[in-house]
Amino acid sequence: MKQTIKKFGIYSSLLLVILFTISFFFEDAMSYSTSEIYGYASIVIALSFVYFGIKHYRDHVNGGHVSFIKSLKIGILISLLASITFGLINVVYTEIINPDFTTEYYSHYVEQYRDALPAVEFEAKLEQLETEKEFFANPLIGFSIMALTVLIIGFIISLLSGLILQRKD
Repeated sequence: MKQTIKKFGIYSSLLLVILFTISFFFEDAMSYSTSEIYGYASIVIALSFVYFGIKHYRDHVNGGHVSFIKSLKIGILISLLASITFGLINVVYTEIINPDFTTEYYSHYVEQYRDALPAVEFEAKLEQLETEKEFFANPLIGFSIMALTVLIIGFIISLLSGLILQRKD
């Protein structure tokens, strides 16, 4: 089981790194909204290795059988490796590659909300954004939130994969 988790966790992590690297080539052409969609799509695509990891374990390691609980465990552990990778990618990007990202990102949304919201609502939203900006400026918090995001998505994919792939003796 450990070999399957390592193998497919590394595949998932490598795909995240590759998809993140590809996004650099289109960074100037993508809006923040498009970039967010691309980011979530990248996470889901990379976490497809959860399904393939469980299937590989069932078909090639465990003689065609896997319980729901065992498949869930495999999927969560593969997702954990991918989530750590994604958290690290986020820290490297926001601390080394583009240290102004947080400021640029929040400035973009301030302008968007300024145009879309009445003055009273805008002031409340601005206060919320400033609090979030300070919160995300901490690399440990940024890492944790990004890793947790991937882990939650991975948990959902693990649940679905476990339900689909389970086979009793």
